[in-house]
Amino acid sequence: MEEGSRRVPRTARYHLLGEADTARALWVVLHGYGQLARYFLRNFEGLKNDLLIVAPEGLSRFYTDIGHTRVGATWMTREDRTHEIADQISYLDLLADTVLRSCPPGTPLHVLGFSQGVATACRWLGLGRAHAQRLVLWGGSLPPDLPVNAWTVQLVTTHVELVHGIKDTLVPGSVVAASEALLRDAGIPHETHRFDGGHELDPFLLKRLITA
Repeated sequence: MEEGSRRVPRTARYHLLGEADTARALWVVLHGYGQLARYFLRNFEGLKNDLLIVAPEGLSRFYTDIGHTRVGATWMTREDRTHEIADQISYLDLLADTVLRSCPPGTPLHVLGFSQGVATACRWLGLGRAHAQRLVLWGGSLPPDLPVNAWTVQLVTTHVELVHGIKDTLVPGSVVAASEALLRDAGIPHETHRFDGGHELDPFLLKRLITA
């Protein structure tokens, strides 16, 4: 049996909050496994009206329950992962380029990844064209397959922030410690924020970070 692959055009969905022509900053926020972008974006409603917040949606969707009543999206799986990673990077590069062209000149790009979106954000900024001034990695683990030079070359001038809920049973403190060690060894300046919660976006900390 032979296996082949071919790149094809496809439609990628995203949702926005805010006005591009008056945006002080562009935030690209990447959802977690099994979430949909429009519901994830609700966490950012009402934060500030001078921000443009864009929530892309993972390219693969699936039913999340036995009754096939709920749909979620994923950025990738272990199946054909190399192509899926390349596709998501191309998608996010194109989306960021397109949206930034509609913003005032010099509008900074910031990125937030939640859960599975953490690894997606790191791969995008480490391997793609985009450069973010800030990178918030919330409730996830850094991708072990990302080459060290992706950190030291692409992300060395990005302000990296880790966020951890101290009651998070999916991403325990040991995972955060490993992420801190990786960043420290790569010489990447970073800081860690902790809150009294689980695997979730804390609205008070989120507002403080996004509107800073």
